[in-house]
Amino acid sequence: MINTYYRDEPVTPSLDRAPACPFDPAPSLTALCAEQPIARVAAPEGAPGVWMITGYDLVRQILADPRFSSRYETHYHPLAGGHLPPAPVGDLTGMDAPQHTRFRKLLAGKFTVRRMNLLTERVTEITRERLDAMERQGPPADLVEFFTQPVPALMICELLGVPYEDRDRFQSSTRALPDAGTAEAQYAAFVELGTYLRELALAKRARPTDDLLSDLATGGDLTDEELGGVAAFLLGAGLDTTANMLALGTFALLRNPAQLTALRGDPGLAVGAVEELLRYLSVAATGMRGVLEDVELGGRQLKAGDTVVIAINAANRDPARFSDPDVLDLRRSAAGHLAFGHGVHQCLGQQLARIEMRVAFPALLIRFPTLRLAVPAEELSLRTDPSQVYGVHSLPITWDRG
Repeated sequence: MINTYYRDEPVTPSLDRAPACPFDPAPSLTALCAEQPIARVAAPEGAPGVWMITGYDLVRQILADPRFSSRYETHYHPLAGGHLPPAPVGDLTGMDAPQHTRFRKLLAGKFTVRRMNLLTERVTEITRERLDAMERQGPPADLVEFFTQPVPALMICELLGVPYEDRDRFQSSTRALPDAGTAEAQYAAFVELGTYLRELALAKRARPTDDLLSDLATGGDLTDEELGGVAAFLLGAGLDTTANMLALGTFALLRNPAQLTALRGDPGLAVGAVEELLRYLSVAATGMRGVLEDVELGGRQLKAGDTVVIAINAANRDPARFSDPDVLDLRRSAAGHLAFGHGVHQCLGQQLARIEMRVAFPALLIRFPTLRLAVPAEELSLRTDPSQVYGVHSLPITWDRG
């Protein structure tokens, strides 16, 4: 096979998903992964070099290499024609060491596998409560409204210690974030929620309770601004991705009835099924890193100041890493997928997300054995903005009453 890493012509890959299958990466990314896993992207004259990385091994290498910066201000965005602004205070995804190390150390002990497993009972209770509410309402129903958004939102409430009397307000604000209609409305919803979280964080300093935010308020050296920023970061990191994985995962299972039947018949399959759905869907599809020094990667010479765009969704479908990668197979070993990232920025809350999905998917399918889409699949509204987590705006479903 000819080594095509060395093509000099810049590419203009589309990030639009494959029209034939809403779960597949953009065809242009799939082609690059097979033929040119590191490719120079067309950029305006005088702009820094921009590289699209689609191969699994190269993406994994970048995520583990400190010469590739997570700081947003080092990322040149070719569509925007400039560098991104710095990360908000408390946003760990936009930090490098030593700032990232400081925040990560404060949070890592709060997200151990053991501590997250202790939340399984509460995840089960919340899941059952939401399914009860949906069953009482009766078909048809929007699964996003009744189930996939409230489950992670209520778990974030548990984690942060949001008082019960505030949870309706909290859920209302979180529902407004992804679908506020206009950028101005979305920003207003974000500001409202951020204001609430900062107020809550300061209240925890004065009167701590048994929750993560109180631990951070009383057990670390965070300023008030940092504490509020971390709270907002935890909300964003723990809500949108899990909510969309639950919704898009249900859609994928409904489109793959043999896999759905297998999971419904064997809830013990959920552990592996969740890993395969994470690999197959890759809802956090892309990321960026800034090149801090000259570096050789995949046979190409990258310069300090360049930017790499990493296509997680393409890497998770790399046939060199996963056999038959475009097939959803809940019994495969999807170990090593990059849906939660890799290296020092690997998702802190991944164990909680796993628990939520391992509980929610089988519970939903068992409760409603005749679950199906209430509208043709082609009519579903997908979240296609590359800046957003991929998913569905709503998922109308129905079932036969018992």
